[in-house]
Amino acid sequence: MDARALAALAANPGCRRRALLDAAGVDKAAVARVLGNPAPFGQSQFAFVRGHAFEARVKAEGCAELLRLLGAPEGTRAVLPDLSAPGPEGRLARTRLALKEATAAGRWTLLDHPLLALEVADSPVHLEPDVIAVRPDGSWTVVEVKSFPILDGSADSVKVGAAARQAAVYVLALERLGFGTPEHRVLLVCPKDFSNLPAAEFVDIRKQLSVTRRQLARLTRIEEIAASLPEGTTFDLRLADDGRTATRPPAELADAVDRLPAAYAPECLASCELSFHCREQARACGAVEVLGRGVRGELGALTTVEQVLAAALGTRDGASGDSDGEEPSRDVADHVDLGDLTDPGVAALRRAQALRAEALGCR
Repeated sequence: MDARALAALAANPGCRRRALLDAAGVDKAAVARVLGNPAPFGQSQFAFVRGHAFEARVKAEGCAELLRLLGAPEGTRAVLPDLSAPGPEGRLARTRLALKEATAAGRWTLLDHPLLALEVADSPVHLEPDVIAVRPDGSWTVVEVKSFPILDGSADSVKVGAAARQAAVYVLALERLGFGTPEHRVLLVCPKDFSNLPAAEFVDIRKQLSVTRRQLARLTRIEEIAASLPEGTTFDLRLADDGRTATRPPAELADAVDRLPAAYAPECLASCELSFHCREQARACGAVEVLGRGVRGELGALTTVEQVLAAALGTRDGASGDSDGEEPSRDVADHVDLGDLTDPGVAALRRAQALRAEALGCR
């Protein structure tokens, strides 16, 4: 699990499917391809190379350009401590020591790709921000270097929001260290217009911090999710059979994935490789989640499209007003009284249907 995955998971903490697959290091993109629902997004090799080249430019010549973007006086030179150490535990200890020394030194220090740790659902997660800048006053600023451009002084709001949520995870990890003062604003560095020249903007992440802190605290422990699965469940794409490795049948893999409850929402399409598979499942069972979290919240006890149509049309089966009145499925009948106009969801749908009929000249 990394900061990007944690930020996406914090935005949808009820999704046990993503929580366990990310914690287990499962390649969700490969799983989606086998299931026949690949997500048509991801970073191209060209964008990957361009991003690395841009980050190298930002950090060139002792990070002189980065210091300027941080607001350091002209001519300032920063300390760049060596953070290399054997294994993640060694890197964690080296980062912690470097932060302590830099905080007490009273000068500019830049930690290039330090390693932090954050406990999520009782499982440790290692995080690697691009840079942590320690100012002479001892405060810490997280720096995120992104390859999407700042055009005419502004960047794509969706991408900025995703970067802010990712940075919030880093700040949470810094807060857990118990010393030092991480700032609640981060420096977002991006290419200016269509050039490779760095431009930067400070982003206030207090809202993202609050939401991420609350959502991560709600996550179910990974062990509890794993314990709910039948023994022997695996998400491996290839299985050994009589000493030979064979490609796993898609139906068998789908059965394993579907044992994990998903919490699909349209927002998943921008951040989760399995989102198209989950959307197909939600559509197949008529779940109102496919209409968005806002609509789902407004509908209350109405959980399926069948229920919504029945409540709106004043029928028992969700068909037209000329329905023969056949009984709906047991799920529809058991969850809500579709004729109860005291239910806010039913009343709002009935009113909306009446307005629609009036506007279309229907009776």
